[in-house]
Amino acid sequence: MGAAMTIEVITAILLIVVPIAFNLAFFELGRSFDYPNILRKEPDDILRRFDAGGSGLILRWEGLLVSALLMLPLAVLLAVVLGASPALTGLAIAVGAVAALVQGLGLVRWPFAVPELARRYVAAPDGPNGDATRHSVAVVFATLHRLLGVGIGEHLGYLFTGLWTLLVCASILTTAVLPGWLGLIGIVIGIALLIGTLEFVGPNERDGWALAGTIVPIAYIAWSIWLIALGVFLLV
Repeated sequence: MGAAMTIEVITAILLIVVPIAFNLAFFELGRSFDYPNILRKEPDDILRRFDAGGSGLILRWEGLLVSALLMLPLAVLLAVVLGASPALTGLAIAVGAVAALVQGLGLVRWPFAVPELARRYVAAPDGPNGDATRHSVAVVFATLHRLLGVGIGEHLGYLFTGLWTLLVCASILTTAVLPGWLGLIGIVIGIALLIGTLEFVGPNERDGWALAGTIVPIAYIAWSIWLIALGVFLLV
């Protein structure tokens, strides 16, 4: 009983701390780097501002990366605490782990690849050679942004986070650990996150789907509050 209670408390703490940490890191990047609005600007603006941000900005990105990766132990512990059927528990752990990893892969370019790109971009001399260097750096940056950011971090991130949320809801509704209404609310949030996977798909690949772009930030705020609520109810 003592060990079970310890796991429940640890899980509850993670449920509360992880979304708060992620949102604090997100807020700090918004305050210091105009994130995510800056992503709509040209690579020249992004890379020069990133270089000017120095090590403090890199550490902020590292904070966001770590907070995203903390979803991995959270997904495992929550599945164990909810104690649904073995199949549902295993599926929730697997999908939750993938969700954390793809979110991490989407963010890892910022504290490691982008600093080098920004340094090379800013250090390029004036003249044809410098223009060629800056053009090459801008192409690499844009490619990483579309692959790691849009493709892996956002598309796959929304997909697996939404699926994990629905699996957690199924676990809540088939067990008695947490109130069933939390599972019902989570279903709506999970579906909203799945809609976000379509933002840059098919005909929307280049410019994005405005409706999905509007829904996703609201869904993530609701998702963060929902996770905190799960943690609070686990504690009480």
